[in-house]
Amino acid sequence: MQRRAFMKGCLALGASSVILPQVSILEASEPKSKTRIFFVTNSYNLKHENKNGLTKLWVPLPQETSYQKVSDFKFSSNATNAYVTDKNSYKARTLYAEWKNGGEKLLEVTYTITTNERNSDLSKATASTKYPKDVAHYLKPTAHIPTSGKVKELALKITENSKTPLEKAKAIYAWVTENMYRDNAVVGCGLGDAGKAIEQNIMGGKCTDISSVFVALSRSVGVPAREVFGIRLGSSRYSKACGSSDEKGLAKITGGEHCRVEFYLDGAGWVPCDPADVAKVILTEKMTLNDPLVKEVREYFFGNWEMNWMGYNTARDFVLAPTPAQKPLNMFGYPYAEVEDEVLDYYAPAAFAYSFISQEKL
Repeated sequence: MQRRAFMKGCLALGASSVILPQVSILEASEPKSKTRIFFVTNSYNLKHENKNGLTKLWVPLPQETSYQKVSDFKFSSNATNAYVTDKNSYKARTLYAEWKNGGEKLLEVTYTITTNERNSDLSKATASTKYPKDVAHYLKPTAHIPTSGKVKELALKITENSKTPLEKAKAIYAWVTENMYRDNAVVGCGLGDAGKAIEQNIMGGKCTDISSVFVALSRSVGVPAREVFGIRLGSSRYSKACGSSDEKGLAKITGGEHCRVEFYLDGAGWVPCDPADVAKVILTEKMTLNDPLVKEVREYFFGNWEMNWMGYNTARDFVLAPTPAQKPLNMFGYPYAEVEDEVLDYYAPAAFAYSFISQEKL
C-alpha cells in the first residue's frame, strides 16, 4: 500500500489566524489557585468498509480561557487537506481533515493544557438582569433546550421563593441534584434533550442530560446558562468518579468526555457548576446526599471547578464548518466523521477509531 506524505501543522494560539472567543473582564478576574499541566495526545485511524470513499473528520479543540491555556499545539496527518477553523456560530475551534483517496486515514494531534482551578466569588453577584449581548444569547432556546411549556412551568415552581438570579440558580441546582440521577445504561454522555426529560419525567441520564436540564430550567427563568463540553484529563482529589490516572500521572482518557455547566451573574461573571458529577459520585461511591463526601462535592461544584478537565466549547444545535451531512449537530464534545455522508459512530472509539491519552506533569 502506497502511503501518502504526511502533512504537519503547528499553531501558536496567539499567532493563529483563528479568532478565539474573548475572555470577559469578569471571567478573567476569577482568583487562581492550583495550576496543573497536562500533555494530551489524540490519535485517529479512521475505519470504514468503504475504504475509497471521501472521508471527512471534525475534531473539537480546547478553548482558550482565563482558567485554561493551550500551548505547543501540533498535528500530523496523511490527509489530503487539514486545517483549523472556528467558522461556526459558537466559534468552536475545530481541526478539519479530509481524505479523498483510499488507504489509511491517520491523524495525530498533540498539545499542552495548563489549567487553574476555578473558584467564584458569589458575594460580587448583583440582582441585575441586564446582560451583555453575548451573554443574553444563552437565554435563547434551542432544539434540545426549550424554555417554555412544562420546562418553564417547572422552573417557576422550583424558583417560586427566589428573587435574585443567584437564588434562582441555587434553587435549580438543589432541585437537579436532589431529583436527577446517573444512569450508566445511557450511551456516551447522553443526548441532553431537556424538553423530553422534563415532559416525560426522565430523571436518569448522564452528564449532558443532567447539565441540559439545569441549563433549560435556568434560561426559562431568566438566568443565562450553558453547557461546556470537554474531557477529563487526570485524577480528582474527591473521587475516581470525577477523574483518575496512574501513579505517574498517565490517564487513558478515551471515553472520558464530560459536560459541565456555567451560569451568568451580573457582577460575578460566568459561574462554574457541575450537577452531573454530584450524581456520578453518588452512584460510583454508593452514597446518598446525606453522606459527608457527597455534601462536600455538592457544595463545591456550585461555583467551582476542579480543573482535572478541559473544555472544548459551548455549542448546541449548530452547524459545523465545512457543512457536514448531520446538521444541525446536537453537540460537539466528540470527534465527528463521515464517509460519503455516512456518519461514523462517535460513541464507539474502537470502531471509529480514535484513542486519547493525557500525561500530567507531576
